[in-house]
Amino acid sequence: MVKLNKIYTRTGDDGTTGLAAGPRRAKHDLRIEAFGVVDETNAAIGLARLHADPETDALLARIQNELFDLGADLATPDDGKDLGYEPLRIVASQVERLESDIDALNARLEPLKSFVLPAGTPLAAHLHAARTIARRAERLITALAEREPVSEPARRYVNRLSDLLFVAARVANLAEGDVLWAPGKTR
Repeated sequence: MVKLNKIYTRTGDDGTTGLAAGPRRAKHDLRIEAFGVVDETNAAIGLARLHADPETDALLARIQNELFDLGADLATPDDGKDLGYEPLRIVASQVERLESDIDALNARLEPLKSFVLPAGTPLAAHLHAARTIARRAERLITALAEREPVSEPARRYVNRLSDLLFVAARVANLAEGDVLWAPGKTR
């Protein structure tokens, strides 16, 4: 359980931050960067929720909690050592639930015939911004996975999340329609 009595500890003044099991890493370390961008994704989703209907808000609230799970997963590298506790990990059922959510949202949409510009309603615009941040998190997580262990469910989760945010943005634009790319229109 998390217990924060004091927000500043001064332990990071040397340019390092602690992982969940205690080891310290440079604040610019790829693992720290990866879960930092997951946190940034979470904040962007929080902004989107300001414009969401109750159903979408509930979906996004669940995802925000799962992003904390993802952050905990990334903050606890699996180095094979016994930690004395079971670390929090993203699990396959969380990925499967995202896939189910994507399918349900996508069933409400017409097939795409053009690329979609990241625009439209305030909710759609914020979801598109969150999507691009999630894609950056995915790039960092896959780069990290080339160097050290990252669970497959964690990698799959962040990939599906950006897909879900894209489809949710399209649903948010249903009433007004997608804002479509017009290739070469400004030549």
